Amino acid sequence: MNGDRTMNRTKVIILGAAGRDFHNFNVYFRGNQDYEVVAFTAAQIPDIEKRYYPKELSGDLYPEGIPIYPEEEMEDLIEKYGADEVIMAYSDLPYEKVMQLGSRALASGADFRLMGPNSTMLDSTKPVISVCASRTGSGKSQVSRRLASILKGMGYKVVAVRHPMPYGVLRKQACQRFETYEDLDRHDCTIEEREEYEPHIDMGTVVYAGVDYEMILRKAEKEADVIIWDGGNNDFSFYCSDLYIVVLDPLRSGNELSYYPGEANVRMADICIVNKIDTASGDQVLRVINNIFKLNPTAKIIEAASPISIDDPSMIKGKRVLVVEDGPTVTHGDMGFGAGYIVARKYGAKEIVDPRPYLVGSLKETFEKYPHLENVLPAMGYGDEQVKDLQETIRRTECDSVVAGTPIDLDRIIKIDKPHVRAHYKLDEIGDLTLENVINEFMKNKM
Repeated sequence: MNGDRTMNRTKVIILGAAGRDFHNFNVYFRGNQDYEVVAFTAAQIPDIEKRYYPKELSGDLYPEGIPIYPEEEMEDLIEKYGADEVIMAYSDLPYEKVMQLGSRALASGADFRLMGPNSTMLDSTKPVISVCASRTGSGKSQVSRRLASILKGMGYKVVAVRHPMPYGVLRKQACQRFETYEDLDRHDCTIEEREEYEPHIDMGTVVYAGVDYEMILRKAEKEADVIIWDGGNNDFSFYCSDLYIVVLDPLRSGNELSYYPGEANVRMADICIVNKIDTASGDQVLRVINNIFKLNPTAKIIEAASPISIDDPSMIKGKRVLVVEDGPTVTHGDMGFGAGYIVARKYGAKEIVDPRPYLVGSLKETFEKYPHLENVLPAMGYGDEQVKDLQETIRRTECDSVVAGTPIDLDRIIKIDKPHVRAHYKLDEIGDLTLENVINEFMKNKM
């Protein structure tokens, strides 16, 4: 048992996925004598469960740390620990899933709770621009990079603080700073982490991430004029924001009304960016815009394309290609395809090879968990075994070439023994209202 307990402390289980859960604990529960967090549970991320939130991060009330269990054990944990409350603390979930979890908690006798911005957002001494979304894979990263480029062009020092992805040894990941590729290697970053950090590093932007986001914020403030919250997993920002930007994906139009906390993000937005209008239909774009008007009629709306290009179209035209996509976008983001698939079709692939007959190891489990996956291979790499499985699956696949739709150079992580080409994509605003207009006006009033 952890620490000195009294009979009247409310016992809490936090449902999470190695991100929001740890943040909520740090800012609300860690030193709170009224509560005792008896367990975390883990979902979405492989191999997170059956570890501990370490004593080095959990504070004086938890000298032994806090155990992490699989989410499937929630009912047993409520009974085992006599839990009074279950806190929902991860994101990109359909409302049906959220309330299924709630029903399980209620049926076991516990309260079910969502924690909002007033309980969990931290104040900064520097201007904060947050980039969030209605769904994972909407294009937040392109927006964050575009913002950084605009602000640096205006002469400001910019630091990006990325939504957490602490999949390694937690006690070593309280506060991480990334400025070079060597920093990525030093921190043993996963493919998923590299997909978010490398593009920032390539354009000279320092990135912070980790577990303790107050520590991260205070360090970032020392070297930044402006902080960009580079959100992930359609979560809402950890920081109180002076400008709140939310990206919506018309290819999944309607999700902004039915996903947690994507709808909350749209309702909080100062600026809504309707992205991917170059690949979505007019009806899909119109549906998203109408939903924005319903949820947040005062938000400004920017329409944008995500043009995709490659260095060598001859690697695709007339070829049988294997498409490797950004992992989170096509797994729990529910997309059946991403940039790699689009560019393969655009440049005339003879065939997009189905990877399923060639899967090995953990990738077989990934496809069982996400049955909507068919013609693309997610670049899963949450640990060494998954990276090996990805490399071996690519090696086994019978194809002429590989199209990588991830934001990173996979060559730095795995050996691809076939001809391969990367897809590149960026944000391209359409119309009179642009991010540059918005940021110029914002900084004029803020600085």
